[in-house]
Amino acid sequence: MYWIAYYHRGRQIRESAHTDNPVKARNLLRERLRKAGTPEFIGPAAERLTYDHLADMYLTDYRVNGRRSLRDAERNVRHLRNAFGFDRAVDITADRIAAYTAARLTDGAKPATINREAAALRRMFSLAVKAGKLPSRPHIAMLAEDNAREGFMEPAEFETMRAHLPPYLADAATFAYLGGWRKNEVRTLEWRDVDLAAGVIRLRAEHSKNKRPRMLVLSGELLDVIRRRAADRRLDCPQVFHRDGTALGDFRKAWRKACEAAGLGGRHFHDMRRSAVRNMVRAGVPERVAMAVSGHKTRAVFDRYNIVSEDDLAAAAERTAAYVARRRDAAPRVVALAPVREERAQNAHSKAAREATSDTGKAVTA
Repeated sequence: MYWIAYYHRGRQIRESAHTDNPVKARNLLRERLRKAGTPEFIGPAAERLTYDHLADMYLTDYRVNGRRSLRDAERNVRHLRNAFGFDRAVDITADRIAAYTAARLTDGAKPATINREAAALRRMFSLAVKAGKLPSRPHIAMLAEDNAREGFMEPAEFETMRAHLPPYLADAATFAYLGGWRKNEVRTLEWRDVDLAAGVIRLRAEHSKNKRPRMLVLSGELLDVIRRRAADRRLDCPQVFHRDGTALGDFRKAWRKACEAAGLGGRHFHDMRRSAVRNMVRAGVPERVAMAVSGHKTRAVFDRYNIVSEDDLAAAAERTAAYVARRRDAAPRVVALAPVREERAQNAHSKAAREATSDTGKAVTA
């Protein structure tokens, strides 16, 4: 078995040629020398790196940094493994990634879903480059996303839907609809975060998506919800919202059945958050305050949640028409200038004629 040695950026690299043929060994050495010191160089360590190594680095990064979307990351890894699971990292090229995107679209995956998977793969390569395991990463194109959800529920629609929810889920939905909290924030809310005496709830940073704590003041129906939960509180369960002492898990099936029974099929629990933002703005809550309640960090995302409905557009048209009518009735009457000028000219002509007649009479008398 032959070994070859060469230098790449001042560092000696020794590797096996994996052959007993001296000609093949010399050809490998010649290729290494040609690319050594250039961006094209891919060393033996990079050639041994596989997709599984990339995925392990990616998931480890999620765990070390305590990212709450670990479950989504694991799902993305599984989908990508179906296509690249047996490949070396250097064989996952831009062309193959583009082919993967096309295949996922053919399978019916949404652009947003494919983009999350592509972002995961891009992160894998970035971590490998940062760790010095790869010289560069392939280009990964992202798709245009036109399937952004824009659902919301009017108060009457929510009341109808809530009547079909199981009791353990109805209070959680009400809390989300009025407070604008995310699903995971509602699900992880614990009694140590609730101060009923002061009438406030404090969301801890570790349970907030943007890792910022925030406070929710309890009043009206929100306060009634927490009081009901307090009456059913279980000492063996720290969560405010639970199912027979067990933290809320995946309730998509129960949610879907309630929405279909209310004639609101296709609605999502996250629509409660959009509805809360929209209701606060329609109620006249300053947008800065509404953002503090909902926990939005950027105005761009907040504006996406502040959805305009057909009723909003109709109300805007009615208010505009009423305003124009009021201004029209209150405005002073405008008289055309041409008739006024003609009338003034006639009056001046008549006055001049009278004065001329008067002067003539005086001259004859004299």
